[in-house]
Amino acid sequence: MFPGPLINATTNDVIHVNVFNNIDEPLLFTWNGIEQRLNSWQDGVSGTNCPIQPGKNWTYEFQAKDQIGTFIYFPSINFLKAGGGFGPIRVNNRPVIKIPFPKPEAEFDLLIGDWYLKSYEEIRSLISNNSTANDSSPDKILMNGKGSYFDNDSRVFESFTVTKGKTYWFRISNVGTAWSVNFRIQSHRMVLVETEGSYVNQMALDSLDVHVGQSYSVLVTADQEEQDYYIVAAPKQINATGTSNLIGVAVLRYGNSVIPPRSALPPGPDPFDIQFSVNQAKSIRWNLTAGAARPNPQGSFNVSNVTLSQSFILQSSVVDINGEFRYAINNVSYVTPETPL
Repeated sequence: MFPGPLINATTNDVIHVNVFNNIDEPLLFTWNGIEQRLNSWQDGVSGTNCPIQPGKNWTYEFQAKDQIGTFIYFPSINFLKAGGGFGPIRVNNRPVIKIPFPKPEAEFDLLIGDWYLKSYEEIRSLISNNSTANDSSPDKILMNGKGSYFDNDSRVFESFTVTKGKTYWFRISNVGTAWSVNFRIQSHRMVLVETEGSYVNQMALDSLDVHVGQSYSVLVTADQEEQDYYIVAAPKQINATGTSNLIGVAVLRYGNSVIPPRSALPPGPDPFDIQFSVNQAKSIRWNLTAGAARPNPQGSFNVSNVTLSQSFILQSSVVDINGEFRYAINNVSYVTPETPL
């Protein structure tokens, strides 16, 4: 199954996931965005868990304590994420706490990810050997695992069927390894309502930048003519003009439509316009009056009177370790411990 199955939970649910490792190397899964309060040994990342050995299984147990929102899970070590294994997580409001917008007609999970024609083992080896960026750069963008793989002429698109006049909740996540994307839907605006566990002040957008590991919720109203429309995820910092196989495509399909999408893919912002991304991110604001995991408003906890006793400055850098360049913080690069902390 690709992507993996949906984990559909409600605030404070305890979740059990039994993972069987049927591949030939160690494996860990992480539950991106789940806070793991007093439970870090279930987080599934290097340094907190021992990997699941080949042929073995492990049951993760964690609680979505005081959380709501859109999240993802994925393999966290050895570049296994590039081979798949990722899936969506929904943490829904408890019934006693209303969502801060009218209930949509339906919800859709949309996982956007870059994809390699080489195997993850090959890409891992190239990165370890300091190969050039072109050698280890992704080849495609897929949506929910669909799109062109090897043959650009035999692609299968993901599609979402809607009814004219209804509003739909899209939970969008970037599950890739390298590329940020700009997400847009032909002829439709979207309303941003939630990001990674917090409701935000609603804002209407023509397109949305989604960086690696990020998750957003948007509302889309089917208010156009009944036909098919392109859904696009275009890579940032890459000139994809004339190379549409680098652009992820899905279809928004009106239920009675017999008309394919018209014209070319909808244009988006300049992929090299960094300020567009910065300004959009800075414009997102927490909804301080909405209830979420608890009945009291998200903004009811006031941190303005907290006294700061220490400040920490983290400086990123690149260091040479045994002849290999590695990213570092304060000139210290991460080394996987032999046993979990």
